Amino acid sequence: MTKNLPDLSIIIPLFNEEENIIPLMKELNENLACYNGKFEILLVEDGGNDNTKALFQEGSQRFGRSFKLISHLRNLGQTAAMQTGILSARGEVIAFLDGDLQNDPADLPRMVEVLVNQDLDLLCGWREKRQDGIDRTFPSRFANWLISKLTGVKLNDYGCSLKVGRRRVLENLDLRGEMHRFIPLWVANITDPARIRQISVNHRPRIAGKSKYGLSRTPRVLLDLLAAWFFLRFRERPGHFFGITGLISSSVGGLVLVYLFFIKMTGNDIAQRPLLFVGLLFSLAGIQLITTGLLAEIMTRLRTRRVILTTQISGEEWGHGSCEQTEKA
Repeated sequence: MTKNLPDLSIIIPLFNEEENIIPLMKELNENLACYNGKFEILLVEDGGNDNTKALFQEGSQRFGRSFKLISHLRNLGQTAAMQTGILSARGEVIAFLDGDLQNDPADLPRMVEVLVNQDLDLLCGWREKRQDGIDRTFPSRFANWLISKLTGVKLNDYGCSLKVGRRRVLENLDLRGEMHRFIPLWVANITDPARIRQISVNHRPRIAGKSKYGLSRTPRVLLDLLAAWFFLRFRERPGHFFGITGLISSSVGGLVLVYLFFIKMTGNDIAQRPLLFVGLLFSLAGIQLITTGLLAEIMTRLRTRRVILTTQISGEEWGHGSCEQTEKA
């Protein structure tokens, strides 16, 4: 085990997991003894209607003050709960863990050690021997294959919540919708994808509570995948995406209109031809897409300039600070 372990923040979203919270707190307390108190566990209660809060009070008295409960006033979803945890975390390293006891807390120290020793920014769990039914494993395997093909970030298990990453990277995330599944993709927007790796982890069957996942989430996941793919490929050059699409559309429309022009020159009537409307539609759509691309490029450059100015101001502020502040920066 690495001698100088970094401070660790563990984020655990909870939604109606009253049957699991005490065993979860007990396992975490046992498996994190090597940290000698240099950790915090943020349980984000996502607007549930069970007895989770009362049981948390009982567990915190039994297992120490490292456990903290953050409650949403209403159910906002797992992604929002993880984002809340990121904003509240104070550790140098942040870990994510499901609250259903299917992820094994015993994997956490090993994952933190690998992250530190290999100088990674994100280490993802891979449920190589997943303990779920085929109704969940088959769609998951297809989704993992599709995401890897579209994005180029090669991982075997995007859906595993067990992840460990550097706070300096994760605090730049802005997770929305169902995007907790695509944390590796958003991290790849911030750091070199080579600094993102995976490791085989233990996966256990659910023995209490009810699963919150199902096929009904598929459309939302696909839309979030499209957004993640777009930002990964075109975040700094959105004009290329809209411009190429616009050029193709306007070229098709232009060829159609040129063809109709020659027909008109031979004395034929084209006013009632559906092809005329197709040509106009493609041409106008192409112009609109190219214009959208130009506007997106302007907005991207304004954002980049604002980031640079902010960095310069921050540098000046830290430059006048104490030695302790300089070391933290």
